[in-house]
Amino acid sequence: MIFGLRIFWIFACISVTLVAQRIDISWPTPNRAWEQGKSYDAWVQPTVSGQLESGLFGSVRSNGTQFHEGLDIRPVTRDSKGEAADKVTAAMSGVVRHVSISPGNSSYGRYIVIEHPDVQPAVYTLYAHLAKVEPGIARGKSVKQGQVLATMGRSAGGYAIPKDRAHLHFEIGLVGTENFQAWYNWRKFGSPNQHGDYNGMNLLGLDPMDFLSKWRTRKVDNFDQYFSRMDSAVRFRIVTSRRPDFIVRYPALLKKEIPLGLIGGWEVQLSVTGLPFSWTPLTPAEVAGKRAGSVEILEVDNPALRRARGKTLVRPKGSGYIPGSDMTTILQLVFGQR
Repeated sequence: MIFGLRIFWIFACISVTLVAQRIDISWPTPNRAWEQGKSYDAWVQPTVSGQLESGLFGSVRSNGTQFHEGLDIRPVTRDSKGEAADKVTAAMSGVVRHVSISPGNSSYGRYIVIEHPDVQPAVYTLYAHLAKVEPGIARGKSVKQGQVLATMGRSAGGYAIPKDRAHLHFEIGLVGTENFQAWYNWRKFGSPNQHGDYNGMNLLGLDPMDFLSKWRTRKVDNFDQYFSRMDSAVRFRIVTSRRPDFIVRYPALLKKEIPLGLIGGWEVQLSVTGLPFSWTPLTPAEVAGKRAGSVEILEVDNPALRRARGKTLVRPKGSGYIPGSDMTTILQLVFGQR
């Protein structure tokens, strides 16, 4: 077992070294306004509020109290009936992991998730509200960057997107856990999970606009650099011997080698949206005297959290903090806490 862990770490380090170069990523629609440096109103599709920021990532809706996980990109072409006709293309080469063709099964409507194993961490991209999916786009199929995946549309579950607000909802992020179904069953939502591990509740997004802007201006060349420079909103320590499948899948987020033998716990940093982007393994000696399963909030960036009111990562208690509802969900998904 120890030998296996050592080999895992060696290959993780080799993998990170191999991808420490500039990645190739492209805009997923024919709307080139962002690439041309034009203003938001040239490419962002706002909600009915008309506020452009409502089509961006973050706490941008309902006066900052509602979180939006991606970018909403407006079309540049329409058919004779006024429906969006833009083709949606893969932002990077990868493997199709999920295709949902029944719009009523998700608020995403028809959507596609692609994993990109050639980058580190192996992020996913998601393409939602599609009118139709191209033939041959199916789970397990490899796709090339720029390959047509679908046609932009306005499909959604439980509500109707008007024709004039058809758009592509585009996400970039990481998958919370490979054991999502167990968590979903435990939560007893009362409806079946139609999407396996690629249910939206298991997808932890980053700000596509922030990454793409830094990539375009060469402030970062790849996702590994981007995550390593991400700002921490919450830093916490958890006492557990568990090796979450999250960090096994995304070893580029490790800050130091996993110690041989038992793990005592983890020190983890969360982004302002709750994405666990920095992981430091702890030895049993480093958490001696701490109760198994306990979570200690070590540091909080209050100004950042106030700007992200659509997420509740922590709550004050006494002179310190305890996990809020969104951080509790992360602990349940990633660490299996119940």
